[in-house]
Amino acid sequence: MISLILSESALELVPYELEEHPSVVSHAKKLGKYPSDILLDNSWHFAAMKGIKNEIKRGRPDLVHFSILEATSIPLYYQNKLNLFVHTIDNKVIHFGKNVHIPKSYHRFQGVIEKLFQEKKIMSKNELLLDMKEQTFSELIEEINPSNVIGFSTEGELSSYQKIASEIPDNSCIVLGGFQKGHFSDSVQNKITNLYSVGNESFECHVVASRILYEYEKTIFM
Repeated sequence: MISLILSESALELVPYELEEHPSVVSHAKKLGKYPSDILLDNSWHFAAMKGIKNEIKRGRPDLVHFSILEATSIPLYYQNKLNLFVHTIDNKVIHFGKNVHIPKSYHRFQGVIEKLFQEKKIMSKNELLLDMKEQTFSELIEEINPSNVIGFSTEGELSSYQKIASEIPDNSCIVLGGFQKGHFSDSVQNKITNLYSVGNESFECHVVASRILYEYEKTIFM
């Protein structure tokens, strides 16, 4: 069993200081919701987000959606050999139940996640599907207690997906940045024991997730 964490993910509700911005108010009205109840999304809220803290790492819930779909649509996940966690930019963590499959439609995903932010749990037939906790990255690592923590960044040691996958022991944790641009914060990077780069070019997290998980599957299934 290994774990995958999408760290500092660009997944959050519209913050208080942006709730009255015209672009946010207009978008919320179209959705029939309050500004405080919708996901911050750069596609709609670009003007409102200009100059906010960590601007380049926020407002891309679509990237998180892609990455979750990649991780939960593979044999490794179907066979309960992969635990998935989404750590958000504002230190919340989404814990996934066994064999949970999120909607493939982004709009339905958006609705599920907005509900999760409000209610903290998503249940179905008395089974817990998604659970959101106030939790820092460090606290999550302590809870998982992995044998090692493998991170991917252009600042890491140059290697290949195949070589990295061949050296991943059981009970490892893979950490990918769930954001569009930038690097891990110090609080995250300090918990990573092996930091790797797979090239000078920066790839979105769903691309890295699909490739490293596929290479890891080859080491245990083939």
